[in-house]
Amino acid sequence: MPQTATRHASLRPALAAMWLGLALTVLATGYPFLDNATTHVLADHIRAGYPTYSTAEIDEAVGLYLMILSIVGSLGLVTWLVTIRAARSGKSWTRWLALAALLAAACIAITGLTMRDTSGDVGLAPLLAWLQVLPCVAGAAAVVLLWRRQ
Repeated sequence: MPQTATRHASLRPALAAMWLGLALTVLATGYPFLDNATTHVLADHIRAGYPTYSTAEIDEAVGLYLMILSIVGSLGLVTWLVTIRAARSGKSWTRWLALAALLAAACIAITGLTMRDTSGDVGLAPLLAWLQVLPCVAGAAAVVLLWRRQ
């Protein structure tokens, strides 16, 4: 079997975890927009923390969260794609990139879960914050699989 085929075969589980992470990042990035159009979990969370806010102020806060989550999600998508490409190309630094990305993503997810706003409640609706954790789980699996290959 050629060396490239052997390398790809040994990477298959890690690549599967990375593709799953990319899909979960798409979900975590897209769901807040679906929520904004349907269930309004984020808007209701903001309204509960700030009952005196007008509809316009709540819409503005939701828009700001959507922008932040879009930027974070876009950075995550790019990072997944770069990491997948590096792994498929056999780059020696892939493991370090994956580990750094996992640490950064975990910090962002933990911030979303724990950061309190001026109302005293967590700023990001818990459902949306927990969605940010899902790609981290796939990332942790990918990192473990990449390092076990060594």
